[in-house]
Amino acid sequence: MLAIETNDLCKSYGKRRGISDVNISVEQGEIFGFLGPNGAGKSTTIRVLLGFLKATAGRSRILGKDCWSESDVIKADVGYVAGDVRLYSWLTARRAFQIVSEIRQRDIAPRGFELAERFRLEVDLPVRKMSRGNRQKVALVTALAHSPRLVILDEPTSGLDPLMQDTLMLCLREMAEQGHTVFFSSHTLSEVDSLCDRVAIVRDGRIAACEPLQQLKARAPRRVSLIMNSAQDAGALQLPEFATLASRQEARIEFELVGSAAELTRWAASLNIKDIAIGQPNLESLFRQYYQTETATS
Repeated sequence: MLAIETNDLCKSYGKRRGISDVNISVEQGEIFGFLGPNGAGKSTTIRVLLGFLKATAGRSRILGKDCWSESDVIKADVGYVAGDVRLYSWLTARRAFQIVSEIRQRDIAPRGFELAERFRLEVDLPVRKMSRGNRQKVALVTALAHSPRLVILDEPTSGLDPLMQDTLMLCLREMAEQGHTVFFSSHTLSEVDSLCDRVAIVRDGRIAACEPLQQLKARAPRRVSLIMNSAQDAGALQLPEFATLASRQEARIEFELVGSAAELTRWAASLNIKDIAIGQPNLESLFRQYYQTETATS
Protein backbone atom coordinates (compact mmCIF):
# COMPACT_ATOMS: atom_id res chain seq x y z
CA MET A 1 0.00 0.00 0.00
CA LEU A 2 1.29 3.42 -0.98
CA ALA A 3 1.41 6.26 1.52
CA ILE A 4 0.17 8.72 -1.13
CA GLU A 5 -1.19 8.06 -4.60
CA THR A 6 -2.77 10.48 -7.06
CA ASN A 7 -4.14 9.80 -10.52
CA ASP A 8 -4.75 12.67 -12.96
CA LEU A 9 -5.58 14.94 -10.03
CA CYS A 10 -6.97 18.35 -11.00
CA LYS A 11 -8.25 21.35 -9.11
CA SER A 12 -9.50 24.52 -10.75
CA TYR A 13 -10.90 27.74 -9.30
CA GLY A 14 -13.44 28.75 -11.89
CA LYS A 15 -11.46 29.73 -14.97
CA ARG A 16 -8.18 29.73 -13.03
CA ARG A 17 -6.26 26.49 -12.96
CA GLY A 18 -4.75 25.30 -9.70
CA ILE A 19 -3.28 21.90 -10.55
CA SER A 20 -3.67 19.66 -13.60
CA ASP A 21 -3.08 15.94 -14.11
CA VAL A 22 -0.94 15.50 -11.00
CA ASN A 23 0.31 11.91 -10.81
CA ILE A 24 2.53 11.00 -7.88
CA SER A 25 3.10 7.90 -5.76
CA VAL A 26 4.90 7.94 -2.43
CA GLU A 27 6.09 4.73 -0.79
CA GLN A 28 5.72 4.16 2.93
CA GLY A 29 8.92 5.05 4.78
CA GLU A 30 10.02 7.41 2.02
CA ILE A 31 11.06 11.04 2.37
CA PHE A 32 9.48 12.62 -0.69
CA GLY A 33 10.33 16.14 -1.82
CA PHE A 34 7.69 18.31 -3.47
CA LEU A 35 9.69 21.09 -5.07
CA GLY A 36 8.62 24.27 -6.81
CA PRO A 37 8.48 28.06 -6.48
CA ASN A 38 5.63 29.89 -4.79
CA GLY A 39 2.46 29.63 -6.86
CA ALA A 40 3.47 26.41 -8.62
CA GLY A 41 0.62 24.40 -7.07
CA LYS A 42 2.28 22.75 -4.07
CA SER A 43 -0.14 24.02 -1.41
CA THR A 44 -3.20 23.33 -3.58
CA THR A 45 -2.08 19.72 -4.01
CA ILE A 46 -1.59 19.35 -0.26
CA ARG A 47 -5.01 20.84 0.53
CA VAL A 48 -6.66 18.38 -1.84
CA LEU A 49 -4.73 15.49 -0.27
CA LEU A 50 -5.90 16.52 3.19
CA GLY A 51 -9.53 16.93 2.16
CA PHE A 52 -9.57 20.71 2.66
CA LEU A 53 -10.40 21.12 -1.03
CA LYS A 54 -12.41 18.81 -3.28
CA ALA A 55 -10.66 17.83 -6.49
CA THR A 56 -12.26 18.95 -9.75
CA ALA A 57 -11.20 15.69 -11.38
CA GLY A 58 -8.97 12.71 -10.75
CA ARG A 59 -8.36 10.63 -7.66
CA SER A 60 -6.15 10.83 -4.58
CA ARG A 61 -5.58 8.32 -1.80
CA ILE A 62 -3.61 8.36 1.45
CA LEU A 63 -2.76 5.02 3.07
CA GLY A 64 -5.32 3.36 0.81
CA LYS A 65 -8.18 5.72 1.72
CA ASP A 66 -9.92 8.29 -0.44
CA CYS A 67 -8.74 11.79 0.39
CA TRP A 68 -12.17 13.36 0.16
CA SER A 69 -14.72 10.77 1.34
CA GLU A 70 -12.47 9.33 4.07
CA SER A 71 -10.67 12.51 5.06
CA ASP A 72 -11.68 12.27 8.73
CA VAL A 73 -10.16 8.79 9.03
CA ILE A 74 -6.99 9.82 7.21
CA LYS A 75 -6.31 12.73 9.56
CA ALA A 76 -5.86 10.34 12.48
CA ASP A 77 -2.70 9.02 10.79
CA VAL A 78 -1.36 12.35 9.48
CA GLY A 79 0.67 15.16 11.00
CA TYR A 80 0.42 18.42 9.06
CA VAL A 81 2.08 21.82 9.19
CA ALA A 82 0.63 24.50 6.90
CA GLY A 83 2.70 26.98 4.96
CA ASP A 84 1.08 29.89 6.81
CA VAL A 85 0.98 28.83 10.47
CA ARG A 86 -1.58 30.78 12.52
CA LEU A 87 -2.09 30.16 16.23
CA TYR A 88 -4.25 31.70 18.94
CA SER A 89 -2.38 34.48 20.75
CA TRP A 90 -3.12 32.91 24.17
CA LEU A 91 -1.92 29.43 23.21
CA THR A 92 1.15 27.83 24.83
CA ALA A 93 2.83 24.61 23.78
CA ARG A 94 1.67 22.95 27.01
CA ARG A 95 -1.95 23.92 26.32
CA ALA A 96 -1.58 22.82 22.68
CA PHE A 97 -0.52 19.36 23.86
CA GLN A 98 -3.65 19.17 26.04
CA ILE A 99 -5.96 20.27 23.21
CA VAL A 100 -4.43 17.93 20.62
CA SER A 101 -4.52 15.05 23.13
CA GLU A 102 -8.27 15.59 23.59
CA ILE A 103 -8.84 15.78 19.82
CA ARG A 104 -6.77 12.69 19.05
CA GLN A 105 -7.97 10.83 22.16
CA ARG A 106 -4.44 9.90 23.12
CA ASP A 107 -1.87 11.53 25.38
CA ILE A 108 0.72 13.25 23.18
CA ALA A 109 2.23 15.27 26.05
CA PRO A 110 5.21 12.98 26.86
CA ARG A 111 6.40 12.97 23.25
CA GLY A 112 5.48 16.66 22.93
CA PHE A 113 7.69 17.66 25.86
CA GLU A 114 10.53 15.54 24.49
CA LEU A 115 10.31 17.29 21.12
CA ALA A 116 9.95 20.70 22.78
CA GLU A 117 13.25 20.10 24.54
CA ARG A 118 14.94 19.11 21.28
CA PHE A 119 13.61 22.23 19.57
CA ARG A 120 14.41 24.45 22.57
CA LEU A 121 10.80 25.53 22.88
CA GLU A 122 9.47 27.18 26.05
CA VAL A 123 6.28 25.27 26.73
CA ASP A 124 4.61 27.95 28.90
CA LEU A 125 5.32 30.98 26.72
CA PRO A 126 2.14 32.31 25.02
CA VAL A 127 2.14 32.69 21.26
CA ARG A 128 1.74 36.48 21.48
CA LYS A 129 5.23 36.66 23.02
CA MET A 130 6.84 34.25 20.57
CA SER A 131 9.04 34.95 17.60
CA ARG A 132 7.98 33.62 14.21
CA GLY A 133 10.46 30.77 14.58
CA ASN A 134 9.03 29.70 17.94
CA ARG A 135 5.49 29.75 16.56
CA GLN A 136 6.72 27.44 13.80
CA LYS A 137 8.21 25.15 16.44
CA VAL A 138 4.83 24.87 18.22
CA ALA A 139 3.21 23.80 14.94
CA LEU A 140 5.97 21.28 14.18
CA VAL A 141 6.05 19.73 17.64
CA THR A 142 2.27 19.28 17.84
CA ALA A 143 2.25 17.80 14.31
CA LEU A 144 4.94 15.24 15.16
CA ALA A 145 4.04 14.41 18.77
CA HIS A 146 1.52 11.66 17.96
CA SER A 147 4.09 9.84 15.76
CA PRO A 148 1.93 9.97 12.62
CA ARG A 149 2.33 7.37 9.89
CA LEU A 150 2.48 10.24 7.38
CA VAL A 151 3.87 13.73 7.93
CA ILE A 152 2.91 16.44 5.42
CA LEU A 153 4.96 19.61 5.74
CA ASP A 154 4.37 22.71 3.63
CA GLU A 155 7.46 24.97 3.72
CA PRO A 156 8.18 23.83 7.29
CA THR A 157 11.52 25.58 7.87
CA SER A 158 10.08 29.08 7.49
CA GLY A 159 11.36 31.18 10.37
CA LEU A 160 13.66 28.48 11.77
CA ASP A 161 17.32 29.28 12.29
CA PRO A 162 19.91 26.92 10.73
CA LEU A 163 20.40 24.95 13.96
CA MET A 164 16.69 24.28 14.30
CA GLN A 165 16.48 23.38 10.61
CA ASP A 166 19.11 20.72 11.26
CA THR A 167 17.13 19.48 14.27
CA LEU A 168 14.01 19.14 12.13
CA MET A 169 15.88 17.26 9.40
CA LEU A 170 17.27 14.85 11.98
CA CYS A 171 13.81 14.22 13.45
CA LEU A 172 12.38 13.51 10.00
CA ARG A 173 15.20 11.12 9.11
CA GLU A 174 14.64 9.27 12.39
CA MET A 175 10.92 8.95 11.63
CA ALA A 176 11.61 7.61 8.14
CA GLU A 177 14.02 5.03 9.55
CA GLN A 178 11.16 3.84 11.77
CA GLY A 179 8.86 3.41 8.74
CA HIS A 180 7.00 6.73 8.84
CA THR A 181 6.53 8.67 5.60
CA VAL A 182 7.47 12.30 5.05
CA PHE A 183 6.00 14.50 2.31
CA PHE A 184 8.17 17.61 2.31
CA SER A 185 7.07 20.62 0.26
CA SER A 186 9.73 23.27 -0.31
CA HIS A 187 11.14 25.83 -2.72
CA THR A 188 14.61 25.48 -1.15
CA LEU A 189 16.85 23.12 -3.09
CA SER A 190 19.39 22.63 -0.31
CA GLU A 191 16.68 21.21 1.98
CA VAL A 192 15.50 18.73 -0.62
CA ASP A 193 19.06 17.79 -1.54
CA SER A 194 20.05 16.99 2.03
CA LEU A 195 16.84 15.20 3.05
CA CYS A 196 14.80 13.57 0.31
CA ASP A 197 14.95 10.18 -1.39
CA ARG A 198 12.81 11.18 -4.34
CA VAL A 199 11.63 14.50 -5.73
CA ALA A 200 8.72 15.79 -7.79
CA ILE A 201 9.25 19.16 -9.48
CA VAL A 202 6.04 21.17 -9.86
CA ARG A 203 5.68 23.69 -12.65
CA ASP A 204 2.54 25.67 -13.44
CA GLY A 205 0.33 23.19 -11.58
CA ARG A 206 1.79 20.13 -13.30
CA ILE A 207 4.48 17.60 -12.45
CA ALA A 208 7.49 18.46 -14.60
CA ALA A 209 9.66 15.65 -13.22
CA CYS A 210 9.35 12.92 -10.61
CA GLU A 211 12.33 10.68 -9.95
CA PRO A 212 14.97 9.66 -7.41
CA LEU A 213 17.20 12.49 -6.32
CA GLN A 214 20.28 10.63 -7.52
CA GLN A 215 18.86 10.49 -11.05
CA LEU A 216 18.25 14.22 -10.97
CA LYS A 217 21.81 14.77 -9.81
CA ALA A 218 23.11 12.62 -12.68
CA ARG A 219 21.47 15.05 -15.12
CA ALA A 220 22.46 18.19 -13.27
CA PRO A 221 25.43 20.12 -14.68
CA ARG A 222 28.68 20.42 -12.77
CA ARG A 223 31.16 23.26 -12.96
CA VAL A 224 34.62 22.14 -14.08
CA SER A 225 37.77 24.23 -13.85
CA LEU A 226 40.79 23.29 -15.99
CA ILE A 227 44.21 24.87 -15.67
CA MET A 228 46.31 24.18 -18.73
CA ASN A 229 50.07 24.34 -18.92
CA SER A 230 49.90 27.58 -20.87
CA ALA A 231 47.49 30.23 -22.09
CA GLN A 232 48.25 29.05 -25.63
CA ASP A 233 47.07 25.52 -24.78
CA ALA A 234 43.93 26.94 -23.19
CA GLY A 235 43.16 29.10 -26.24
CA ALA A 236 43.52 26.19 -28.64
CA LEU A 237 41.49 23.68 -26.62
CA GLN A 238 38.27 22.45 -28.25
CA LEU A 239 35.66 21.40 -25.72
CA PRO A 240 33.69 18.17 -26.24
CA GLU A 241 29.95 18.14 -26.83
CA PHE A 242 29.20 17.36 -23.19
CA ALA A 243 30.80 20.63 -22.05
CA THR A 244 29.48 24.21 -22.28
CA LEU A 245 32.07 26.96 -22.03
CA ALA A 246 31.66 29.44 -19.18
CA SER A 247 34.94 31.40 -19.39
CA ARG A 248 38.56 31.41 -20.57
CA GLN A 249 41.11 33.43 -18.67
CA GLU A 250 44.80 32.96 -19.41
CA ALA A 251 45.51 29.26 -18.78
CA ARG A 252 42.19 28.63 -16.96
CA ILE A 253 39.06 27.31 -18.64
CA GLU A 254 35.75 26.91 -16.83
CA PHE A 255 32.79 25.03 -18.26
CA GLU A 256 29.63 23.18 -17.28
CA LEU A 257 29.72 19.41 -17.58
CA VAL A 258 26.53 17.57 -18.50
CA GLY A 259 27.39 13.90 -18.38
CA SER A 260 29.48 11.58 -16.32
CA ALA A 261 32.81 12.34 -14.70
CA ALA A 262 34.12 9.19 -16.42
CA GLU A 263 33.57 10.81 -19.84
CA LEU A 264 35.40 13.89 -18.66
CA THR A 265 38.41 12.02 -17.30
CA ARG A 266 38.76 9.94 -20.49
CA TRP A 267 38.73 13.13 -22.57
CA ALA A 268 41.09 14.97 -20.24
CA ALA A 269 43.64 12.15 -20.02
CA SER A 270 45.37 13.13 -23.25
CA LEU A 271 45.50 16.89 -22.55
CA ASN A 272 48.33 19.00 -21.15
CA ILE A 273 46.52 19.77 -17.90
CA LYS A 274 48.18 21.22 -14.83
CA ASP A 275 45.10 20.91 -12.61
CA ILE A 276 41.42 19.99 -12.76
CA ALA A 277 38.56 20.57 -10.30
CA ILE A 278 35.05 19.10 -10.64
CA GLY A 279 32.24 20.62 -8.60
CA GLN A 280 29.16 18.95 -7.14
CA PRO A 281 26.03 18.48 -9.30
CA ASN A 282 24.32 21.86 -9.62
CA LEU A 283 20.67 21.15 -8.86
CA GLU A 284 19.98 24.90 -8.88
CA SER A 285 20.93 25.06 -12.55
CA LEU A 286 18.79 22.03 -13.42
CA PHE A 287 15.86 23.45 -11.46
CA ARG A 288 16.07 26.74 -13.33
CA GLN A 289 16.06 24.93 -16.68
CA TYR A 290 12.53 23.68 -16.03
CA TYR A 291 11.26 27.20 -15.38
CA GLN A 292 13.25 28.89 -18.13
CA THR A 293 11.64 26.43 -20.52
CA GLU A 294 8.23 27.39 -19.18
CA THR A 295 8.99 31.13 -19.59
CA ALA A 296 10.27 30.65 -23.12
CA THR A 297 7.17 28.72 -24.23
CA SER A 298 4.54 30.82 -22.42
